[in-house]
Amino acid sequence: MGHSAPVWDCRAATEITQDWNGIDQVVLRNPKGASARISLHGGQVCSWRNEQGEELLFTSSKAIFKAPKAMRGGISICFPQFGSCGSLEQHGFVKNKIWTIDDNPPPMCSDDIEGGSFVDLLYRSSEEDLKFWPYSFELRLRASLLPDGDLVLRSRIRNVNGKPFGFSFAYHTHLVVSDISEVRIEGLETVDFLDNLCQKERFTEQGDAITFESEVDRVYVSTPNVIAVLDHERKRTYVIRKEGLPDVVVWNPWEKKSKAMVDFGDEEYKQMLCVNGAALERPITLRPGEEWTGKLQLTVVPSSFSFDL
Repeated sequence: MGHSAPVWDCRAATEITQDWNGIDQVVLRNPKGASARISLHGGQVCSWRNEQGEELLFTSSKAIFKAPKAMRGGISICFPQFGSCGSLEQHGFVKNKIWTIDDNPPPMCSDDIEGGSFVDLLYRSSEEDLKFWPYSFELRLRASLLPDGDLVLRSRIRNVNGKPFGFSFAYHTHLVVSDISEVRIEGLETVDFLDNLCQKERFTEQGDAITFESEVDRVYVSTPNVIAVLDHERKRTYVIRKEGLPDVVVWNPWEKKSKAMVDFGDEEYKQMLCVNGAALERPITLRPGEEWTGKLQLTVVPSSFSFDL
C-alpha cells in the first residue's frame, strides 16, 4: 500500500513567539525552509530568510528594540506620512503602535496565500491617536510567505471616519547587500525623481542604472511596477513588484550621516540599501467608507535569471 505525499499545512507553518520585550511575533515558514518574522510592534517585518537560512533584510546592530521606537531595519509600515511634516512623528505613527492579529479579516485576494503561510494583522486608530491625527481608520496587513520563498505584503486602509482624509504610505524596506558600491538598481531609467538632498528639486534619471558612490535620498515618481536590485558580489537580484504604490524611495545614508544616527553603525551603510514602494507625490484621499489597497512582493533570484522589467 503506497504512502500519499504529505499535505502542507499553512496553519502549522505559522508560529507565535515573543521578543525580549514580551511583544508577540509571528513566524511564517514555507515547505522549503524559508521564513519570515513579523512583529506586532508596528506590524514590522523583522526578518526574511531564504531556504539556505540567509537573512535578506538588513537590521542595524545598533537598532533599539524597545517601544515606542520602531526598530531600524526590516520593513516598517509608514502611515499616514513618510518623512517629516507638521506635528506627526517622522514616517507616521503606526510603526510605533501595538497591532493585533486579525482573526476575522474581510476577504482578500487568495493568490497571496496559495500553498504558503500568512498572517493577518490589524491596527485601529485609538483615542490617543485622534488627539494628533483626527481621523478614524482601520489598517490591515496581510504578510504572506509563498511556496517559492517570495514575501508578499498587502495593506488595506479604510476610512471609518465621518469626513475625508488624505495620507501618504510607504513600505520602508531595508535590503541586505554585500557592498553598496557594487549594487545597481534597474527599472528606474528616465524616471523623474525628487532629490531630498537638494530641497526636493525635480530631476530625471539619466543613467542606464542607479549606482552608489555617495549619499542618496530620492523619491522616484510614477515608476514602473517592477524594478530590480542587482547585487554583483552575491550574484543575486531582488525583484520588487508593487501595486497601488506609484513611487519608489531610494536611500543610503553613506558615511557622514551613518555616524550621526545613534541606532545605525558607522560602517553599516555598506551592507544596506532602502528601496521602498510608496505613495508619496500625490497623497491618497479616502472619503468615508472608502478603502485603499497597496501590495509589495519581494523575490530573490540568481543574477543570471531573466526577468521582465
